[in-house]
Amino acid sequence: MASTTENAVIEICELTKKYGSKKAVDNISLSVKRGEVLGFLGPNGAGKSTTMNILTGYISATSGKALVDGTDVLEDPKTVKTKIGYLPENPPLYFDMTVLEYLNFVYELKKVTLSRKKHIEEIMKTVKIDGVADRMIKNLSKGYKQRVGLAQALIGNPEVLILDEPTVGLDPKQIIEIRDVIKVLGKDRTVILSTHILQEVTAVCDRVAIINHGKLIAMDSLKNLSARFGEKGMYLIRALGTKSAVKELLESIEGLKSIRYISSTEPDTVDFKIAFKDGLDLRKRIFEVFASANLPILEFKSLDLTLEEIFIKVTNDENLAQVAAKNNEKGAAEDESNI
Repeated sequence: MASTTENAVIEICELTKKYGSKKAVDNISLSVKRGEVLGFLGPNGAGKSTTMNILTGYISATSGKALVDGTDVLEDPKTVKTKIGYLPENPPLYFDMTVLEYLNFVYELKKVTLSRKKHIEEIMKTVKIDGVADRMIKNLSKGYKQRVGLAQALIGNPEVLILDEPTVGLDPKQIIEIRDVIKVLGKDRTVILSTHILQEVTAVCDRVAIINHGKLIAMDSLKNLSARFGEKGMYLIRALGTKSAVKELLESIEGLKSIRYISSTEPDTVDFKIAFKDGLDLRKRIFEVFASANLPILEFKSLDLTLEEIFIKVTNDENLAQVAAKNNEKGAAEDESNI
């Protein structure tokens, strides 16, 4: 079956998985293009693992379709599996093998036809394990074991990488190193990253998909999600001056919807939270007014929602989740035009 979305490598179309009367995945549709890293988020039991298991051909869907590079997972699972590299939360390592022995074993298991020595050497350099090639896996640190798991996912040069909690249990330095590797890998592959570490998604991913109770409730870039679920036109302004002087100046500016004093975090400065009326951009006007009054603006920034705030908002608010789920098809179409 041919791909229906331009440049899409992964397509999930109205995917549903039932266990008895319970829907683990409920009519999910999304697509991911080559060179894109998609963060896949949701509370425990939301349906993330079920969706990934369907994509990898481990389980079948009750209805709907999952396609990888235009190939239906259900109709041709063998071909699809050659296109996917999968790193589960607990990598399938053989501790009594050396790193090189293990990667050679995976090479044979996957029946790869690429030049064995060159291919494995390139992968080891990419994930930075070439220095431990002859060491027993059981003697490696947690970080290196995770890298070996990532290396096995890359055997065969798959077009798609599905990574489930790739940095769980790692120290901060190891986490940064694995994130850097994922960024490099995502330049010419399609990557789905499932994680509970929201900072990881912010650091690595191009877009975010949030599911809850089996439904896709939001999918977009972090910037667009913040605009969609947050308050538009909200800013923090930090100025040099007294509370009364800064407030009076702000009140003189036409078009501000709200002005609220926050705090004085630095000597002789005050912080205010301000909101523009819909459709207005008053940043230039504010700078002009403060410059004329000889009150320097030390900081001026948009108060975008963090991913954590977005996640909590859409997964805790049932009414919002229902509205988001209903509007997601329209939002997804808009997203595709922007990627």
